[in-house]
Amino acid sequence: MPLNAPRLDTATFAELLADTRHTAVHLQMRDEYAVGAEINDFAAFLLTGIPNLDVTHSFWPQWIPLVKDAVARGVVMRRARVISEPVTDYIRYEHALAPLHLQAGEEVRWLPRRQANDIPLPGNDFWLLDERIVEFHHFTGTGEWATEGKERIDDPATAALCATAFESVWERAIPHEKYTAQAP
Repeated sequence: MPLNAPRLDTATFAELLADTRHTAVHLQMRDEYAVGAEINDFAAFLLTGIPNLDVTHSFWPQWIPLVKDAVARGVVMRRARVISEPVTDYIRYEHALAPLHLQAGEEVRWLPRRQANDIPLPGNDFWLLDERIVEFHHFTGTGEWATEGKERIDDPATAALCATAFESVWERAIPHEKYTAQAP
């Protein structure tokens, strides 16, 4: 780790991403999340079927500049989601919001869960930064952040497992613009 790199145990995700030089990949594997920042927007989406794509709304004013800055530095940011089909309302919501991720500079793909049967996957969602730092996300059974919601690891074997899992998913996954998230 470089001399001026943020400390793994105390750095914010923004600081870790600012120190990332090559790749930042995010694997999401849940069909439902219930995180506080999205609850009202998700409820509105359920009523209207229309996502709030205002970049000045919710957590987007913080997220979009982080992504744009990383991409401008040459970091390739990719997000893949392993999903059940027919998709849940929450996955339809995430799919509807994906244009904001794309606009910021992330690449997004979707993999139907039935196509992931033979891929060894970690037990939790994660971010992998420069194939060396893993930030696992822990959720309760209902999709809320668990008490110890984030766990960071810089173990090379864990990073390699996550890199292999992500690349296997990415290779099979469908680019956002070609995937339709249909409800039952």
